[in-house]
This record gives sequence, C-alpha cells and structure tokens, in this order.
Amino acid sequence: MFKTHRCHQKEFLLKFVKDRQRWRYWLFEAKKRYGLSVLNYVVTSNHIHLLVHDLGNGEIARSMQLIAGRTAQEYNKRKGRRGAYWEDRYHATAVDTEDYLARCMVYIDMNMIRAGAVKHPMEWDACGYSEIQFPRVRYNVIDTRRLMDLFAVSDFSEFQNLHRNWVEEELKSEIQARDDVWTHTLAVGRSTFVENIKAELSIKAQHRDIEDMGDAYTLREPIVAYQAYLVDENGDLSNNDSIIAE
Repeated sequence: MFKTHRCHQKEFLLKFVKDRQRWRYWLFEAKKRYGLSVLNYVVTSNHIHLLVHDLGNGEIARSMQLIAGRTAQEYNKRKGRRGAYWEDRYHATAVDTEDYLARCMVYIDMNMIRAGAVKHPMEWDACGYSEIQFPRVRYNVIDTRRLMDLFAVSDFSEFQNLHRNWVEEELKSEIQARDDVWTHTLAVGRSTFVENIKAELSIKAQHRDIEDMGDAYTLREPIVAYQAYLVDENGDLSNNDSIIAE
C-alpha cells in the first residue's frame, strides 16, 4: 500500500532534519509495536510517502495514527503552536506486485530529485533508499525479508543490486516528472488486481472507472482517503498481493 500524507496547507513543517528524524523515530516505533512492514519511505519538507505491506492485522491504521499523532504533538508542543499539523486526510493506493511495486519504489526514491533538493537519493537524510543500500545496525525500519520475498530473491545483496540499478536507470532518464498515478488513484496494477480492489471497495468505488494506462491499469479518482488520527477508511482492503504506499 502506498500512502501520502501532507502537512496542513502544504506548510513546510518537516523542513528541519530533526523533525524528519522524529517522524522516522515514530515509524520505527510503529514497526516495533505493531509489526508494520515498511518497504520504502521518504520524508520531504511538507509531506511523506510511505510504502508498506498489508499484513491484514490492522497494523497500518494503528501505525498511521501513532506516527501522525505523536509527530504533530511533539512539534506543536516544542514550537508553542496550535492548530492542525497534517491535512485531515491522507491518500492510499493499493499497488500490485512485480514491476508495479518496483516502479513505486523508484517513484519514492526519486521524490527529492524531482524537487531539485538533491541529485541522488543517497544525499537526502530521511529516506528508505539509504537504509536499503546501507542497512543500519540498529533501528532499521525497512523489512528486508519482506522485500526479498516480494521480489523472489534469496540474498538481500541481490535485491540491493536490483534496487540500485532501477534508480540509476531512472536517473539517466530525461523525464523525471511527478506521476499522479501514485497519488491520485485507488489501485495500480494488472487488470485483475484492480478489478479485485474495486470489488472489495464495493460502494466506495461504485462510480470509479478502471483505466488502461498502457503500462498499468488504475482505479481513478475521487480519492478514497484515510482519516488522520481516526479511522482507516480503506480498512476493508484485504487483497493479499497489495502493497500500501504513501
């Protein structure tokens, strides 16, 4: 599952390293407390992208509530600030496996390059790319075992090579524009995958069209969102092949 959560009115509330690292700290706590399976992430200056594997135990909703709530509380207390920290809703997209998952991984990795902040994802302080390529001895949030299983490799170094090559190929591309397929759809993948997600969403997706984008099928807007701090509105998504991304 791919998730995107933006700061209130797109304010740059995550512009300082210490604030991005506090978000990451609570991501680690969510992994430790609830078993959140994190595949990739990036914390920008005004939003986050998070890619997680849905284990079907309600761990995603609890994790997002913890991370968003504690990050906001700490920041507002430290700054003597009042009011909303996050947009009241955050967007979730179900992502199919195989090539679709790889493309989503790279989309996250390239976020700060597209923004013009860095020239390589290794240069950004709060992202999954560096943790995948150089795993931390302690407090690592990336679920390396899950990545190995999803990409059918037996050794993590093999996945690291795959991942590094995907990013290097993308860096060579002349087109690195933002792609709203990841931020304005409910599902991305094969036609059967997207049809299954639409069926699971039932009335929520009744008038949403499945579109053939050439290299993927998508279930388009309007967005089915998650309530920040409250209820996971997509809690009825249970397709075992789906990944969640932010």
